[in-house]
Amino acid sequence: MLRRLSLAIAIAAASAGPAWAEEAPLSAKTDLVTVYQEAVANNADLAAARANYEASREVVPQARAGLLPNLSAGASMNDTRTELDSPSASFSRSGTVYQANLTQPIFRADRWFQLQAAEATSEQAALEFSATQQNLILQSAEAYFAVLRAQDNLAATKAEEAAFKRQLDQANERFDVGLSDKTDVLEAQAGYDSARANRLIAQRQVEDAFQALVTLTNRDHGSLEGIVHTLPVLAPTPNDATAWVDTAAKQNLNLLASNYAVDAAEETLRQRKAGHAPTLDAVASYQKGDNDAMGFTNSLGSSTRISGDVEQRTIGLQLNIPIYSGGLTSSQVRESYQRLTQSEQQRESLRRQVVQNTRDLHRAVNTDVEQVQARRQTIISSQSALEATEIGYQVGTRNIVDVLDAQRQLYSSVRDYNNARYDYILNNLRLKQAAGTLSPADLEDLARFLKSDYDPDKDFLPPDLAKAAEASLRNSQDY
Repeated sequence: MLRRLSLAIAIAAASAGPAWAEEAPLSAKTDLVTVYQEAVANNADLAAARANYEASREVVPQARAGLLPNLSAGASMNDTRTELDSPSASFSRSGTVYQANLTQPIFRADRWFQLQAAEATSEQAALEFSATQQNLILQSAEAYFAVLRAQDNLAATKAEEAAFKRQLDQANERFDVGLSDKTDVLEAQAGYDSARANRLIAQRQVEDAFQALVTLTNRDHGSLEGIVHTLPVLAPTPNDATAWVDTAAKQNLNLLASNYAVDAAEETLRQRKAGHAPTLDAVASYQKGDNDAMGFTNSLGSSTRISGDVEQRTIGLQLNIPIYSGGLTSSQVRESYQRLTQSEQQRESLRRQVVQNTRDLHRAVNTDVEQVQARRQTIISSQSALEATEIGYQVGTRNIVDVLDAQRQLYSSVRDYNNARYDYILNNLRLKQAAGTLSPADLEDLARFLKSDYDPDKDFLPPDLAKAAEASLRNSQDY
């Protein structure tokens, strides 16, 4: 009876793997939305971005303060003696003086433009913070699906290891009864050793992916809900790259932030130019002194003492016309002009990059749609090719190397299929981020296709392909 090796055998063997591969209890599984919520609550980068945004908002009241009244008060205690040579006389005064000063800017063009620049800077900071929040959505999805990708890769690698182990056992059996030589055993042993090494690497990649999730959320996760194979794999809507580019030009958060960066640079240039303009302030002051010890001595030696309070009020306008400041203002104007040019060129570079990324991601999603279908068909073809090769090996028309190569091709096809699935999901999210439309609702839509009892060792293949593999196994046992 021919005993052909199929995916069903490998899946069954991999599912009954060692203890370290056991799944956590289903109640401990975490879904995609929960991971994102934990990232929002615990992510250090987001907290730092929020603090930076709150700090950047303060530039507006700081700039506005330059246009508002400035009131100060103070007091002084003095003991002063003044002597005159001619006529010979001296004055002495001691006491406490209280004073208050009020300044109200009337014409301060530089401070007005500074306020305008500060408001643009604040808007830029708000958009950059929103971009950070939006990026966290993508980071959460990338970290989440990196774990699922690694788990599916591990499951396929374990199934491959089981298949090679089965092939090694068959090679030993054939060698024992004289149906093959030692070379077949050695080839099968080498294939099994390589598969085992790959499984160890895949296991480490799963642990690394979980650790990246901990870094993002500051929480440990026992296991995650997996994505079902019935997730619709559709072209982007609308399936028009130009429409996506137009949306990105209007809504990409980083691009919008760069517009405000240019506005801030323009207002800063105006502020520097206004350094040549005159300034006008309304000023008022009030002084009251305690002159309880004031003396006057004349040239004849007679002295007179005066006591009492002195009160003084002043109100007026103060005009300042800058004439020359050592070239400082002109230098600041030249610097601001170059800063404006810099921000404009940075915005143009970002605009081109956004256009490129949007078009590239639009093509990537369309390619992923075709890739998923093609890789799925490749699994079926590789499975058929493996079964045909095993039959050929049994009847002597193929050698052990052909069988091992067919097995490698089969499991490579399985990994390529799962990679194409996850690439499709993430590229869809990246396309929406480039267009500025990515939101938590996109994660909620994906969460509807998560499976709480997902078992990578059993579910890394589509159910219909797994059933086909089982059917193939039953048919092979009839020989």
